[in-house]
Amino acid sequence: MNILLLGSGGREHAIARALSFSHSLDKLYCYPGNPGIYDIAEKTDIEKLDFQEITEFCLSHNITLVVVGPEKPLADGISNILTQNGIKVFGPTKQAARLESSKGFAKEFMARHNIPTAKYKIFSAKDEKSAYEYLKNCKFPVVLKADGLAAGKGVIIANDFQSARVSLDSMFKGMFAEAGKTVVIEEFLQGREASILAICDGKDYITLPSSQDHKRALDGDLGKNTGGMGAYSPAPIVTESVMDKVNEKILKPAIEGLRVEGFPFVGCLYAGLMIDNDEPEVVEFNVRFGDPETQAVLSLFEGDLAKLLYSAACGSLDKSAIKEMKGKHACCVIIASEGYPDEYKKGFEITGIEDAEKTGAIVYQSGTKLQEEKLLGDGGRVLGVTCVSTTLKTAIEQAYDAIKKINFSNMFYRKDIGKKAL
Repeated sequence: MNILLLGSGGREHAIARALSFSHSLDKLYCYPGNPGIYDIAEKTDIEKLDFQEITEFCLSHNITLVVVGPEKPLADGISNILTQNGIKVFGPTKQAARLESSKGFAKEFMARHNIPTAKYKIFSAKDEKSAYEYLKNCKFPVVLKADGLAAGKGVIIANDFQSARVSLDSMFKGMFAEAGKTVVIEEFLQGREASILAICDGKDYITLPSSQDHKRALDGDLGKNTGGMGAYSPAPIVTESVMDKVNEKILKPAIEGLRVEGFPFVGCLYAGLMIDNDEPEVVEFNVRFGDPETQAVLSLFEGDLAKLLYSAACGSLDKSAIKEMKGKHACCVIIASEGYPDEYKKGFEITGIEDAEKTGAIVYQSGTKLQEEKLLGDGGRVLGVTCVSTTLKTAIEQAYDAIKKINFSNMFYRKDIGKKAL
């Protein structure tokens, strides 16, 4: 089959690599891609993320399946347009994508289907006074979430009323643009975080190994929220007992609820969890593969990922298409530009990737570009150095050893990815 992959980050590099091992794959195209992805996939002549142009490319190049990496095209309805033109898509419709594109919708959906999550209330900018009154009676810390898409950064944890009020005021005034003009205020959940990725065909699903992301910019889970500074898989906190509860209380009711409400979920449903005393609650749903969880999780599989995703898009999930490599652990450490997630400089030459990969590491590219045959940093998160081993401890050590081979002027990374699992 011919596949078009949409996206340009480390997640898409990991998906491209996994797809490239698929026996059922004939040609893999990617837009907009990155230099690492283009070692695996063919460039397209698509000029912009225009749904009509993408549709025409698919029809003229006999594309069997489109795999959508990032959330924004899904929220904007790309799956709807492609499906209307007879093109199979791995990625939910605009209606189902509201689980991520609207935090308020997601919370109300969970309430309707008795899915465990934090207590909450939703306020828009015009309800400012009511929001402040509500905050006065909250137990702190509280969590403030921009309702719309904010590139994984639209969450603020406020430790007291004053900081909550200042943050809420900033959100209502445009801190996260339109995404923050409506805000979900919710209780702060105690426990340990974990992520579950489920490949869904609208009525059935298969879960991939659990993982744990590291959202904060600095060691010790300090600093601002980022898109993710590293991940490891599987996460020891997700025991067999916990996973049973995730299936029964979260994934099954979510997938059935979406089907019953008229927008069956086809794609990767990401459940971000908080686990306390073996009880999982949903922190957030995403409607696509996580980043950087995907870099770790897909490194633990073998088989035909293309066949799995196509079967899901066709509404008939083939769970035998891939299998987990038993007894293996993966760790992905993100190398970012110093200053991320705030202002940072880019354009510095990157060296040492080949040397890092000679150690056995997989170096996924996210914020990179080629200029005069030199690889340059071109984003906040630049690389994801991933290692697989028979123990998590060894996978972590190998990832950090590989990082020592890589260099660019303002490179920055956390030194404690995966340590809390040991």
